[in-house]
Amino acid sequence: MPKTLNIALIGPGKVAHNHARAVLETPDTKLVAVYGRNHARATEFADKYGIAAYSDIYDMVEREKVDVCIVCTPHPAHREVTVAAFEAGANVLVEKPLASSLADCDAMIEAARKANRQLAVVSQRRFYEPCMRIRQAIDDGKIGQPVLGHAQLFGWRSEEYYRSDPWRGSWEHEGGGVLVNQAPHQLDLLLWYMGEMEEVYGVWSNLNHPEIEVDDTAVAVVRFKNGGIGNVIVSNSQKPGLYGKVHIHGQNGASIGVQTDGGSMFIAGMTSIQDAPYNDIWSVPDEADLQSVWKAEDDKVFNSVDSSSHYFARQLADFCQAINEGRPSLVTGEEGRKVVALFEAIYESTRTKQPVRF
Repeated sequence: MPKTLNIALIGPGKVAHNHARAVLETPDTKLVAVYGRNHARATEFADKYGIAAYSDIYDMVEREKVDVCIVCTPHPAHREVTVAAFEAGANVLVEKPLASSLADCDAMIEAARKANRQLAVVSQRRFYEPCMRIRQAIDDGKIGQPVLGHAQLFGWRSEEYYRSDPWRGSWEHEGGGVLVNQAPHQLDLLLWYMGEMEEVYGVWSNLNHPEIEVDDTAVAVVRFKNGGIGNVIVSNSQKPGLYGKVHIHGQNGASIGVQTDGGSMFIAGMTSIQDAPYNDIWSVPDEADLQSVWKAEDDKVFNSVDSSSHYFARQLADFCQAINEGRPSLVTGEEGRKVVALFEAIYESTRTKQPVRF
């Protein structure tokens, strides 16, 4: 029998409610506590779920015998609370991105190593059925070597959105813009499919959000160590929001892809996911006719669950099983670091007007 793991949330914000529901959906887990610097807010959250509220991470982990902390704070705060959770003895699952800088990522990875605990980053879109199908097709050699990758996100964030929390829209408190907050899912999938990066040249801009100081749009060219090349174009400047897509083209000429997001873009705690993800391109020989079959199957699954928590629950289950079995989870801290390396390289390339090599 697998051990039931006690779960605590760090940060009682909007996305924490999605994770609380995910814990309640995940077998062999128990939601026991929440930590928040604002004790009144943490208490309000705790009362909703019938759990304990704490203002000290070490005390929470010790008293509640916490096995896993899920970090839901603003990005620049990830390092401090993650290191504290490791020092207290818990494993840690961090909301995307892992951090807002590579220095913070490295400190978190080192803290996990010293504590002999597991670190993972939330990337629940990997667990979408169409995304898993792409990974399996690559592993099975159906497209040969992946040689061209494309990650695209055309969404919209309003002034109301940026004012909905005091940390949004600033370098100090959010750590960046669309690259840091909205695009990490597409960036993660691109890197998961294409492999290690060799060089990045990128530019970012703020096209139509004068109320914020960070990027609302970014474009990049990526050269991969396997000889492949890739393109990134992500933006929060299209009303009401169109789609997020990742497409992979193989050396044998076959193409596979996924639309991860469609319609108005999902905002945790504020909106629902409108369109089910689906494989929008698939030219693997003898499999093109399966697209409509897969779409019908995937739509049925997606519309039968609470999609805002179900895929979090699938990742949480993988993380908890990894802890119980002593194996790495699907999205380790090292995997999360790669996304931060990519968006940090785009910021650096914009500053220097030069490509960044790895």
